Amino acid sequence: MYKKLLCHCTHALFYHLPQIYKWLFKPYYILSTLMSTAFLILRKCPGLCENLNTEREDRNPCDFDWREVEILMFLGAIVMMKNRRAITIEQHAGNLFMFSKVANIILFFRLDIRLGILYFLLCIAFVMTCKPPLYMGPEYIKYFSEKTIEEELNHDSCVTWIVEFYANWAPECQSFAPVFADLCLKYNCTGLRFGKIDAGRYGEVVQRYKVSTSPLAKQLPSLVLFQSGREVMRRPMVDNKFRAVSWTFSEENIIREFNLNELFEASKKIKKGRGVKGEDQNSSLPDEGSEERQPEPDTPAESKKDQ
Repeated sequence: MYKKLLCHCTHALFYHLPQIYKWLFKPYYILSTLMSTAFLILRKCPGLCENLNTEREDRNPCDFDWREVEILMFLGAIVMMKNRRAITIEQHAGNLFMFSKVANIILFFRLDIRLGILYFLLCIAFVMTCKPPLYMGPEYIKYFSEKTIEEELNHDSCVTWIVEFYANWAPECQSFAPVFADLCLKYNCTGLRFGKIDAGRYGEVVQRYKVSTSPLAKQLPSLVLFQSGREVMRRPMVDNKFRAVSWTFSEENIIREFNLNELFEASKKIKKGRGVKGEDQNSSLPDEGSEERQPEPDTPAESKKDQ
């Protein structure tokens, strides 16, 4: 059992090694790692730990006392529980960083109230000045605005849209960004399109489609399926108290709940039908040219992220 677990962890490490290597060049992850290990560094660093207080019987200030060990063990248990529902490595790292900082605040306040206040102020400054990096990988997504969303959704009744309502300040949306981008690269075609709209920026659109941006409602991100300009389904669903029903935004769940495989196959048939219609209209052209010519997809121009 332990060998299988070790092999699984080793495989996961090597699988995510290129992504971990890229993190080394991002200030957010470097500073988060230093902030999360601040108490460990202070307690174990020679020249600094000799001046710290301790409750150990041997009075060794450079080692953890029993209370600090309990706090660290409790931290590990909380992180393991939260990471059970984490999907991407960014979510795993985010949970680890967040709860490690909370544990560091408790440990520093317990050690010295002055160190606790200093570390707490550093955490506030870090949150206000250093934001998690946004996903900037490959994608084929239409970014809507308040003026374009209605026009695009109703432009062609044969096109099915999957639209994500997101906010840049929501960690869940930032973690979901690479998953949604991967789905659009696999399933985007003429009859199945993927779009996004910033719920934190366009308040009127959010009210129109009844998506709450309150952190208590937990409705961000929200995926809505539109056909012929009308909403067919959404995830997560909302209960009577306007709170989101718990749902995991994994690639497997989205493919299953939204029937992406079936939608993709139906969309390819639409594309073939348009291609046949185009050949009938251009029957006067030579056969060789008609065989080489492919119907151009009726897709609007894609816009980039507004950074």
